[in-house]
Amino acid sequence: MNREEAQQRARALVAKMTVEEKASQLKFDAEAIPRLGIPAYNWWNEALHGVARAGTATVFPQAIGLAAAFDTEMMKEIGSVIATEGRAKYNENQKYGDRDIYKGLTFWAPNVNIFRDPRWGRGHETYGEDPYLTSRLAVPFIQGLQSDGEYMKTAACAKHFAVHSGPEAKRHFFNAEASKKDMEETYLPAFEACVKEGKVEAVMGAYNRTNGEPCCASEELMNHYLRGKWKFQGHYVSDCWAIRDFHENHKVTDRPEESVKKALEAGCDLNCGCTYEKILNAYREGIIDEKYITESCVRLFTTRFLLGMFNETEYDKISYLEVESKEHLELAEQAATESMVLLKNDGILPLKKEEIHTIGIIGPNANSRNSLIGNYHGTSSEYVTVLEGMKQAAGDQIRVLYSEGCHLWKDTIEHLAAPGQPDRLAEAQAVAEYSDVVLLVVGLDETLEGEEGDTGNSDASGDKKDLEFPEPQKKLMDQILECKKPVILVNMTGSAMNLSVAEEKAAAIIQAWYPGARGGKAVSDIIFGEKSPSGKLPVTFYKDTSDIPDFEDYSMKNRTYRYYTGEPLYPFGYGLTYGKCVVNSVTAEKVYGQEKEFKGVKLFIETENQKNTETDDVLQVYIKDLDTEYAVLNPTLAAFKRIHLNGNVSGKTEIFVDKRAFTSVDENGNRKITGKNFKLYAGFSQPDARSEVLTGIKCKEILCQI
Repeated sequence: MNREEAQQRARALVAKMTVEEKASQLKFDAEAIPRLGIPAYNWWNEALHGVARAGTATVFPQAIGLAAAFDTEMMKEIGSVIATEGRAKYNENQKYGDRDIYKGLTFWAPNVNIFRDPRWGRGHETYGEDPYLTSRLAVPFIQGLQSDGEYMKTAACAKHFAVHSGPEAKRHFFNAEASKKDMEETYLPAFEACVKEGKVEAVMGAYNRTNGEPCCASEELMNHYLRGKWKFQGHYVSDCWAIRDFHENHKVTDRPEESVKKALEAGCDLNCGCTYEKILNAYREGIIDEKYITESCVRLFTTRFLLGMFNETEYDKISYLEVESKEHLELAEQAATESMVLLKNDGILPLKKEEIHTIGIIGPNANSRNSLIGNYHGTSSEYVTVLEGMKQAAGDQIRVLYSEGCHLWKDTIEHLAAPGQPDRLAEAQAVAEYSDVVLLVVGLDETLEGEEGDTGNSDASGDKKDLEFPEPQKKLMDQILECKKPVILVNMTGSAMNLSVAEEKAAAIIQAWYPGARGGKAVSDIIFGEKSPSGKLPVTFYKDTSDIPDFEDYSMKNRTYRYYTGEPLYPFGYGLTYGKCVVNSVTAEKVYGQEKEFKGVKLFIETENQKNTETDDVLQVYIKDLDTEYAVLNPTLAAFKRIHLNGNVSGKTEIFVDKRAFTSVDENGNRKITGKNFKLYAGFSQPDARSEVLTGIKCKEILCQI
């Protein structure tokens, strides 16, 4: 069903409704209208990295881990799997009359906000700090969720529009101020791609104000950009209880009825929250015209018709047996493996089983299910922690010793233990002493970095105060890294941490993110060399926060790899493999369309794996405008491709750099091609000095005139 037909059917149905009935459909928990054959529908469902909060589902790595894979094809597959499982669960819920929250077909994902500051608690829900990478991953994910069948398989939602990345503690009253240049250069491109390329069905407005306007009633964001320049045709939903913030926190209105008027007239169709319960009050007072209620209702029913809710569809017979199917679990395992980022390796990895008798596994995240799943997660029928994955891989050949080492963040594990010193530290030291090699598994989980209101970090309301590990973990790390045994540190976080001590003293470091319900197997596969690591950092790992701007400053100056002037600990785009992949040569061919319109540049890249170990790696192309004053400070990601290279072989890869990469943005937010001379860099990392030091490899560069 095309949108025009769906709109016609929606208008015809809505025309039969009373104003009271129309108003009842603009809340997330829309009521049934039995006389018109309309069942109740709850719009709120989640699918950030698997069907969430609705029982059993395949639990993929958290979004930031998926970003580290730099794999566009896999993102579409994951979106499709989530949609299949969502349909399977929806079909059964319908059959048994369950129309509750988290049971519908409208998924409020992906989160395409830019992870501009490493302290933001919700950053792990995103695809990282780069707008190009974010857009390239979000578009296929949306396409997978929505499909290209006669009906939409599920409806995706790009959130949180548009300038939103903390602080969590202030989100209900905060005003994010961003220049026109930063808006066009950083904060808006991923949303634009979701709308124009991904054809995303819904967009969710953020809690905060942007440049003075509440994001759920912003003329600039919603009508100038979204429905104006980008021609968005879908529906707009508020973040949950965000419209209530208009009168309670932002103070842009005085009472709920005025908030209803402001949001509806701006085009916010659906209210996650309770304020739209006051629509009829506003209507009866005469402060809101019925046409706005009608238009929003039509948009919402257009989505429902596109989903085939009032027809038989090709998805009605998707079986519940699709949930956690063998193929789906294999894809989740692939995603977890591709997400692992090897940050350091002095040669100890991969471990050779025949040379090891005893492995010590230490740390609060070693046997933690919470560290596997991130937030906005489903429930797995089986979990494989790092400890469990290592024990399975070690088999009977290798003795595995284990100590929790310390609590994730409390002084002690046992309530009656003496304060001040982790009460498992002595045990951890003993495990290290009796081991040939130590796996130290540290990090956070959703209770320490997450959304406002999460339980474990209430003082900072979900955000991190800095990049330091909780004090008990720091004490544990200090002791174990001095144990005179080789230590492999596995960090399970959704964001950058200060790994400076580990960089100095650990034999190897793996950034494992929150790798999904069975992610422990992927960790063990990497450690024992069953698979080569191939993930890349989608965010910069800074040494600390001393030289990055204040958290509340939304200017991009000195933020992210594109504007940072300092030396990072680990740069965006960095990650080692067990191979040694290099670029030997690059040639370029300009591509023109009709009437000699410049379309971009095709690069022909010769690659080589100089080691005997086959591996995936991520070929990356960066661009620098050499002419214009408006160019981004540092070379920026312009194209990438995940490739596979067998050991000691060369290969050829074609990669296209779109003309948009050659544009720059002036201070008024105007984007166009200004320069004529560009430098393109091709390699398996960024072309920065720190990446060159860490990898020992320099990117190939080529001058390009257009």
